[in-house]
Amino acid sequence: MATPKFKNPDFLPPDFKTSDQLTPSAAHDGLHFWQFMIAGSIAGCTEHMAMFPVDTVKTHMQALGSCPIKSVSVRQALSSILKSEGPSALYRGIGAMGLGAGPAHAVYFSVYETCKERFSNGDPDNSLAHAGAGVCATVASDAVFTPMDMVKQRLQLSNSGYKGVWDCVKRVTSEEGFRAFYASYRTTVLMNAPFTAVHFATYEAAKKGLVEVSPESVDDERWVVHATAGAAAGALAAAVTTPLDVVKTQLQCQGVCGCDRFKSGSIGDVIKTIVKKDGYRGLMRGWIPRMLFHAPAAAIAWTTYEAGKSFFQDQKDTSIVTT
Repeated sequence: MATPKFKNPDFLPPDFKTSDQLTPSAAHDGLHFWQFMIAGSIAGCTEHMAMFPVDTVKTHMQALGSCPIKSVSVRQALSSILKSEGPSALYRGIGAMGLGAGPAHAVYFSVYETCKERFSNGDPDNSLAHAGAGVCATVASDAVFTPMDMVKQRLQLSNSGYKGVWDCVKRVTSEEGFRAFYASYRTTVLMNAPFTAVHFATYEAAKKGLVEVSPESVDDERWVVHATAGAAAGALAAAVTTPLDVVKTQLQCQGVCGCDRFKSGSIGDVIKTIVKKDGYRGLMRGWIPRMLFHAPAAAIAWTTYEAGKSFFQDQKDTSIVTT
């Protein structure tokens, strides 16, 4: 029997999962660090660009002050945005997203793959290793992405007063200082650490379960497996971490078109303000568009990422054959 082209051990038939047939590099897809970075960068940009309008609706629903939508209804939020500024408003800030998503996801996936290999000790079913690798990945990627995410969210708000990405960057730097770009970093990490832990653990478990359902057709249906597992993981992780996402939005949009400004920037103070204004339900503002964003976004990201990895694996196999 010929060795399958796709090297991921999760997609190999049982008779190929032996120490004699898989080298350590092949057990980890046999790819280099830079290849994970490129595949992750493409996946991140594709994911966020495709789902950007949904993210804009979520930002409007989570911001509290004079400018945000008063209702938590997705339909009313979308209608308000379209009436006030038109369809183009749904894409305000997409330039900042483009600048941040590529580098951040390159770091995200490459750190994940590296830590996953080290933590798992050769066990592809180690959920704790997947979760731990995900936490390490998000701490590193959030350091890259947080400044552009703050710019993106400010531009998404109606009548923010910023002319564009660089105007926002210059004004925030001169008026609020460099620290303003990282005002939400602690909250972002505290949100994304459990988000990523749940996301990766669920993704790997769902992928394994789907593979076991129909192992003989895995090679032909692997993209369906990635998309389905990714969507399930994204939806669950998004629902669990919505309260911290609301806090993050508040910190990143503070002082913009009437939104509250926080002196300490502590998570506790923000939560108290949200509960005082909107009750405990305010902590779940935007959970529907957040799930609507992350479910398909994760499906797109994982499918694109695995396609990128498969491309590099094909190139490697081709070079081996020709030599």
